[in-house]
Amino acid sequence: TGGELLLRCLKEEGVQVLFGVLDGSFNPFLAKLDDYGIRFVNARHEAAAAHMAEAWARVRGEPGVVVGGIGPGAANMVSGIVTACAEGSPVIALSGQRRRNIIYPDRGGAFQNVNLLGMYGAVTKWSAGVRDWRRLPELLRRAFREALSGRPGPVYLELPEDLLREKGDPGTVQVWPPARSRLDRPGPGDPARIRQAARMLAGAERPFLHGGMGVSWSGAWEEFVALADHLAAPMTATLAARGIVPEDHPRYLHILDRGALDAARSEADVVLVVGSRLGELDGWGRPPYWGPPEAQRVIQVDVDPASLGLNRPVDLAILGDAKAVLAALLEEVRSLTPPREEHAGLARYRELTRQWREQLEVALAGEAGGVNPGRAVQTVRDFFPKDAITVMDGGNTSLWVTAFNPIYTPRSYLYTAKFGHLGTGLPYAIGAKLAAPERAVYLISGDGAFGFNLQEMETASRHNVLITAVVLCDRGWGMERSSQMFAGIEDMVECDLYGGVRLDLVAQGFGWHGEVVERLEDLRPALERGAASGRPSLIQVMVEPMANLMPPGLLLFGEIRRGD
Repeated sequence: TGGELLLRCLKEEGVQVLFGVLDGSFNPFLAKLDDYGIRFVNARHEAAAAHMAEAWARVRGEPGVVVGGIGPGAANMVSGIVTACAEGSPVIALSGQRRRNIIYPDRGGAFQNVNLLGMYGAVTKWSAGVRDWRRLPELLRRAFREALSGRPGPVYLELPEDLLREKGDPGTVQVWPPARSRLDRPGPGDPARIRQAARMLAGAERPFLHGGMGVSWSGAWEEFVALADHLAAPMTATLAARGIVPEDHPRYLHILDRGALDAARSEADVVLVVGSRLGELDGWGRPPYWGPPEAQRVIQVDVDPASLGLNRPVDLAILGDAKAVLAALLEEVRSLTPPREEHAGLARYRELTRQWREQLEVALAGEAGGVNPGRAVQTVRDFFPKDAITVMDGGNTSLWVTAFNPIYTPRSYLYTAKFGHLGTGLPYAIGAKLAAPERAVYLISGDGAFGFNLQEMETASRHNVLITAVVLCDRGWGMERSSQMFAGIEDMVECDLYGGVRLDLVAQGFGWHGEVVERLEDLRPALERGAASGRPSLIQVMVEPMANLMPPGLLLFGEIRRGD
């Protein structure tokens, strides 16, 4: 059948897991899953399934696959694919569709028929409908190629129900290994440009390195840090790419440490940008966050030609794979200069960092009406190993996690840094644990954000996904409270949530270990009991609502969004 041919193609691509919600149109391939060694993880909502597939992709560095049912199922899946598109994650979205003889054009009144190709065309890199059984291998190969080419992203393939049932001669189709239909890794860039970049960096007095998700997707974190170490250069990562540099590295500058970070970026004479478009949260690569183009030379490395020079004029653009380019660049730089000594500015940047950390201590004060959110985050971070995968979700909660939850290892941090999509946290955590079952995975979420997909606790129980969810409960929409406070709205509008919600009891109803914590000293013992329970664990932490109004970085976030 077409369904079995689909599995044959997915197996050739190395797919191990399909995320989705069951639909009758899937029966032709569901019946054959065991024959191909592919697991189906049935979620409780298609958007959550898409988030799980994206987490799989980001943790493993390979495409995740999600399937949505005909009509409403595929429509539900869209919001999860929008997030993958914004974050640049390679997700293969497949969906059923009504039989071919009543769609495109709809003859009028076809049950559950909707223009899915029109929907997905707006939120994917590429989309297509399969109309002939024999073209399924070709179009699936194309889908994987498009998802992985240039800047990664989601793609969509529509599979009519009659095509999945249709039987054909397997000898009439060819299923090729991936290496025969696409490059395993893009090229290393123009050697002449790499030599020029090496000369610029070797001759720089104050070099600076800025890394984005391109470093993570390429697996180039070792080369990135090694180059910065050889140049004794300060370095940073975008909010999305946290973990490409261990955040206890002596020359790493935290994204919220704006005194030191802005000084280092604006004073650098040569900047190397790798795998980043220099987006809005990076200040567009422009002053006052960076140096003026006439005084600061910028080298940009990216696998996507559309990203080169996009937001900041560059002096040298290198098109190529981050890992290959950085390896060649490191070799060239080493041939031009011995390991460099730190320039004088580093001492001042460290002093600015010390002052920033003193300011963070101020944010940790105050627990009169509950646990301080920052101290809760610190306690959770200290409980888990350094290589644990951190997932964060929420508005103000995410700022607390950004400030007080350092990331030490690559592909160990999940957040929708570009799209800011609330509700991704629990599905991300489930997908991450399935992708890396040997690693600890924990979610820190706000109570508002957690409510979007809390039904996926049942998915975690059913599949024995042993994660920990810590929900910081301020009994409201924290970031909206902050926003309305700054807007001068005295009687805040619909910012409060029902104060008596017991997420611990909800969790227990889904088969989890659940507890409520009202004092900081009780948090670690609760985490220990959850870890020992042999079940997924949820800890509801009652945080101080007033303290939660002003997390570190809130004013900066507002400043960047307003374009101040």
